[in-house]
Amino acid sequence: MHNSLTEHARCLYGDEFGPVPACGCEHREHYFIEELTFADADSLLAMLRELCPNIVDGHLPVWVRNLAYRLVLLQRPDEPALMREAAQNLWLHGPDWDAVAAELTARADACDAEASRRRGG
Repeated sequence: MHNSLTEHARCLYGDEFGPVPACGCEHREHYFIEELTFADADSLLAMLRELCPNIVDGHLPVWVRNLAYRLVLLQRPDEPALMREAAQNLWLHGPDWDAVAAELTARADACDAEASRRRGG
């Protein structure tokens, strides 16, 4: 059994920055996707930031990164910094996702503008 989503991802996909633990678990992608699907935002972000700290690197497949960011944004829909982080990931792995990245950036800008308006600035 893996102790975290990050450890499970590391065992399945490898880690560009550290050793892959020998865990003895059966590594099937569908088990990982089940865990990913129901993970909380903190676990998803920990996995993304540990295994892909510079966004352009790491061994996580692009589709896993996209799904993880989508799940984070569903759990934290009003956080502009996360919207921009997800958009940056999409731009780096586009151009298929450029329109979605632009929409996320626009949503982040709108959230920031609304927060500024509420503060009176």
